[in-house]
Amino acid sequence: MSSDALHRVTRAELDGLAVDVAPRLLGAELRTVVAGSEVRLRLTEVEAYHGHGTGPRVDPGSHARMGRTARNATMWGAPGHLYVYLSHGIHSCVNVVCGPEGQAGGILMRAGEVVAGVDAVAVRRGATPPLTRTALRDLARGPGRFGQAVGLRHPIHDGVDAVTGDELEGARAELWVRDEPVPDIATGPRVGVAGIAGTEAFPWRFWIAGDPTVSPFRWGRGAQAESLHTTGVGSMIPARGR
Repeated sequence: MSSDALHRVTRAELDGLAVDVAPRLLGAELRTVVAGSEVRLRLTEVEAYHGHGTGPRVDPGSHARMGRTARNATMWGAPGHLYVYLSHGIHSCVNVVCGPEGQAGGILMRAGEVVAGVDAVAVRRGATPPLTRTALRDLARGPGRFGQAVGLRHPIHDGVDAVTGDELEGARAELWVRDEPVPDIATGPRVGVAGIAGTEAFPWRFWIAGDPTVSPFRWGRGAQAESLHTTGVGSMIPARGR
């Protein structure tokens, strides 16, 4: 059997802490059908987030850090549903829910490679064909672009089930994971997260080392100063292989 073989994810495979599940989603495919257009994205970069009371430490970078709200309610549901939220009032971003029902956890899909449905993605992204190599690389590079590429929109698609593939408001989503993990995984601070939650104290961003579709790192508000204060290496971008 090929090491690149994929299978439909099960709830059991997602029924763990997001920080533990996240690396296993690298190389997986999120497959969506929206308005009749099928798109498949290979995940190359993800970030883990824990809600209030989840795991051994508080995650100040999570939407669910203060508990359940109307906005983050999907994060507290059964694993495998997609938490689709609005970022900066503009971009729909996509997370897969992890952990048992009643315990909030999510994995943000930060970047991916379009492996099917390039034409549909180009229309959604406003890209003009023929696409250059750089344009193809950037189609789903970053969480806002990723959300555009797969066609899922807040709030109508929040909660769509990527395990069953059941339709919600004209959209279907399926998550297919690798039978074997990708061999080269890097990890480091999350991108653009404020304060200590965006430093080496939370190396909860995972990506396929060397993949060109991975988004560039940037410090969140106050994170670089916090990193410098606690470790003395705030001017560096920490990353390590796994």
